[in-house]
Amino acid sequence: MATNAIDQTRRMLSLVTYLRERPGAHVQDVARAFGITEDELISDLDVLPMCGTSFRGGDLLDIDTDGDRIWWHNPDDVAEPLRLAADEATALLVAARAVATLPGLRESDRKALLRATAKLEAAAGESGAASSRLSVTFEAEGGVFADVDRAISERRRLWLRYYSPARDELTEREVDPIRLFAVGHTYMEGWCRLSEARRTFRLDRVAEIRLLDAPAAPPELELRDLSEGLVQPAAEDPEVVIEVGTGGRWVAEYYPHDSADELPDGGLRITLRTPDPASLRRLALRLGGEGRIVSPPQLAESARTAAREALAAYDTV
Repeated sequence: MATNAIDQTRRMLSLVTYLRERPGAHVQDVARAFGITEDELISDLDVLPMCGTSFRGGDLLDIDTDGDRIWWHNPDDVAEPLRLAADEATALLVAARAVATLPGLRESDRKALLRATAKLEAAAGESGAASSRLSVTFEAEGGVFADVDRAISERRRLWLRYYSPARDELTEREVDPIRLFAVGHTYMEGWCRLSEARRTFRLDRVAEIRLLDAPAAPPELELRDLSEGLVQPAAEDPEVVIEVGTGGRWVAEYYPHDSADELPDGGLRITLRTPDPASLRRLALRLGGEGRIVSPPQLAESARTAAREALAAYDTV
């Protein structure tokens, strides 16, 4: 089950202490102790080596795994008491104050963060004084997050006006929210009453949101394992073949695919599966001369039609 950033941060802080006391711990034992999958644990271990006592790149955690056991090679090197420079204290205080203003933050977490900020201010003294003159404002997505979080806690249905980039349209729908999670962006998973199916909504694409008095009653569903990413095509999904030039090779890095075969001109022939092939029409338009849809034929023709209509719009202007 995916967790929010605060839960993951809390877990990784505990993980550091746990691993320090258990050199060579087995992956399966640590995952069981923290109530997560082994894939989620490996994901945390991929992040920890980028953490340390200084953002300047020194004193980082040297933690790795061979897939069976976990080794921490420099626990003593990072055990010295933390000493913040003026710029480090300023950055940390500004970030802490900004996070404390997020509308979706649990009140208990907000109070704990404010207590920690006060202690940090006292410890930083004059070094952190500049932070009081700086501030950070988050995007309006935070308000959507707060409404969704409240709807989940109160088990209430939501009304949304939601933008679908695949169809380039706004739709109105009622959704029974199930959970919030973050995979690059922040998403809500819920039972959509318009399509009568489970759907995932990106919060920054919610144009308008309203809590309803109707109770949320999603069907009993097994939560998807998101450790492999948000988009996980199924074997029964329609197959799409795209050919890209050298300037479009990035598609193979961002889209899960079955194969990516080299072409003589340095491009790629990419075969992938998607439950909604029409969503790739925008990809074809974005690629322009660096890519084209080969199959299915109806999707290729749809992309060509969309391109001609776009060009005609320029001629009209």
